[in-house]
Amino acid sequence: MNQSLADGLGDGLAALGLALSADQQNALLAYLALLQKWNQVYNLTAVREPQAMLSHHLLDSLAVVAPLQAQMQELAPAAPLRLLDVGSGAGLPGVVLAICLPDLQVDCVDTVAKKASFIQQVALSLGLPNLRGLHARVERIEPGYQLVSARAFSSLPDLVQGSDAALLPGGIWMAMKGKTPTEEMQALPPSVQVFHVEPLTVPGLDAQRCIVWMRRADA
Repeated sequence: MNQSLADGLGDGLAALGLALSADQQNALLAYLALLQKWNQVYNLTAVREPQAMLSHHLLDSLAVVAPLQAQMQELAPAAPLRLLDVGSGAGLPGVVLAICLPDLQVDCVDTVAKKASFIQQVALSLGLPNLRGLHARVERIEPGYQLVSARAFSSLPDLVQGSDAALLPGGIWMAMKGKTPTEEMQALPPSVQVFHVEPLTVPGLDAQRCIVWMRRADA
């Protein structure tokens, strides 16, 4: 184990107020190791230096865990929650959410086959029954998700249009963005409303981050 990465992860979790088990922390570091290994061949992410991957990928995704937990409690479903991570790429934040929230079923969809295959390999290697990689266009995903997430994907209008069919009635969108995307929010159709823009602080990352929470206007 890379001790400096383990220490950095521990410090980041403390700063975020997240209490993860030793097994969960080990799984996050194992995921990072798999990402480094596959990246040498498949070019899954432009960030390649391990410490940068920790801050730009792991901690950046971990910053949304507590806000997502709060929204999950609001949804309070009778059945287990399902989340669709759109344009998931190397599994950010989908893999991180699956590790941190074992009761959440996470499906990571991407149009690039090698990226979906990587997610499947992560699920197998780390023993994550609540994680799947899907090679498909989001527009063709069957409905069945209470949550749809996206990180560094497309514009907000494109996200909600493409994933609308997959989102169940009463469901919510979680879009991870840098600075507040005011113009994108103004371009949303009247059928979609932004109900919260949540600023995020990512340990070790000096950059603006936020979550744009959206739902259908008739919800």
